[in-house]
Amino acid sequence: QVQVVESGGGVVQPGGSLRLSCEASGFSIGMYTMSWYRQAPGKERELVARILSDALTISYADSVKDRFTISRNNAINIVNLQMNSLQPEDTGLYFCNANRSRNDYWGQGTQVTVSS
Repeated sequence: QVQVVESGGGVVQPGGSLRLSCEASGFSIGMYTMSWYRQAPGKERELVARILSDALTISYADSVKDRFTISRNNAINIVNLQMNSLQPEDTGLYFCNANRSRNDYWGQGTQVTVSS
């Protein structure tokens, strides 16, 4: 059974850090493009970070550059998102996506709330 499960969300004060994890099962992420998206209340889902299967080609939304770091470990089928210097505008439901051609898998999301 194909599954993508996010974890690591929570409530953090501005300036704090969180590390999100995305664990895939039922398939091997090695050839997949892995991405993190987020959706804030009342807003559309937006791409936060993406890492291609080569593990070298990485892109970030301008709003998170120099604060967030995406990484992947194909051996254990996990993708991480290290989030530093979090701000209230980073609040949202964070989703992991695995994409390869017509295969497109999403998790249920993990909530990140940045509030004092």
